[in-house]
Amino acid sequence: MKKICLSLVGIILAFFVGFGQNSSDTTYKRMDLHVEEVNILSSYYSQTGNHSAITGGIGTQRLTDVSNIVQLKLARYDLYGRKKTVDWELGIDHHTAASSAYVSKTGASATGGTRIYPSVTWKIINDAKRQETGFGLTYSNEYNYKSYGANVSFAKRSFDENREVSLKAQVYFDRVKMIQPSEFAPTESSTPTYSTITTASGRTIRVNSSSEASSGIPSESRNTFDLSYSVSQVINKKLQVALVGDFVGQNGYLGLPFHRVYFTDGTVKVENLPSSRFKLPIGVRANYYLSDRFILRSFYRFYTDNWGVTSHSASLELPVKLTQFVSVSPFYRFYTQTASNYFRPYSEHALTETYYTSNYDYAAMNSQYAGINVRIAPPKGVFGIKNWNMLELRTGMYQQTTGLEAYNLSLNLRFK
Repeated sequence: MKKICLSLVGIILAFFVGFGQNSSDTTYKRMDLHVEEVNILSSYYSQTGNHSAITGGIGTQRLTDVSNIVQLKLARYDLYGRKKTVDWELGIDHHTAASSAYVSKTGASATGGTRIYPSVTWKIINDAKRQETGFGLTYSNEYNYKSYGANVSFAKRSFDENREVSLKAQVYFDRVKMIQPSEFAPTESSTPTYSTITTASGRTIRVNSSSEASSGIPSESRNTFDLSYSVSQVINKKLQVALVGDFVGQNGYLGLPFHRVYFTDGTVKVENLPSSRFKLPIGVRANYYLSDRFILRSFYRFYTDNWGVTSHSASLELPVKLTQFVSVSPFYRFYTQTASNYFRPYSEHALTETYYTSNYDYAAMNSQYAGINVRIAPPKGVFGIKNWNMLELRTGMYQQTTGLEAYNLSLNLRFK
């Protein structure tokens, strides 16, 4: 109910913001800082499955997530004709996961949680030089995870406007709370007691359980460095292609401390993964203008990492203009991946293995995602409301060969 109320408040605020400005006045460049655009996004996600990592690769994966995001773009022009923008975003997710109850062997742990993730991005758009620069900060917080991030970006267009090259560097510094399954968690005691914790590098260290109980749950760091690039090119009047990719490096604690692993002899431990990972996704995007009513959008991505996972994904989307202001876009995506070197199902790991996980995110699998997107953008405003210039509704079904199934529904409202 709180999430619904948040969306309603955001919509009301956006209405007031919209009516307070004239978005159709483009005869001059505004020097004052003003609201240029407001987006409100709400989504619902639900999944079922029977391979929970918390219970070692078996057990329910039933989960729901309700998300609300408000995006606010402020803009102004300076004396040199450069456009300067500040994009604010605030997101709040609330999820319930049935498997979370079994962090405790009794099934008595909390099953819900809330994540809050604000961000801000500054950009300078210089049309005279055909370039754009940006800088952003991000933050995310939930009970067992906290993340701080920063990014810088640069984009440059060719003289004929047919080519654009963009680069973006991002860094995230995360802290993972070491919330362990109940049978491994340190217990509070009036006298010093000691337990062992596996560090990111795979070492085990002795810690004072009683002192930790009074000072809070210990945490481990996780750092991510990402350099992404994009090169887009207009081939002709009908075809545009883009090459996109990332170079991603991670180090620190890369597993989750409440994921159990069961071994062939019945022994149970917490999953243990290497303390570094390198990822390389490369993709090609192609958009083809079929006619005034049809556009074909396609995307292919190849992914590989040093944990043994290799994947391929391909998607197609066909926007169809029903009227000049209403479009319907059916879409389909196919995905396939190999298993990580460190993955084994329930009770199939050997005690001689150094690294081990039964998290099915690292399993060999195929998946399919299909759905439809409806977009309404009339020039006089949605339902005649002048500054409400776009409404978008998207829904889809997702299936994995592991048995996981999911459904999502999202709504995007834009005001200018």
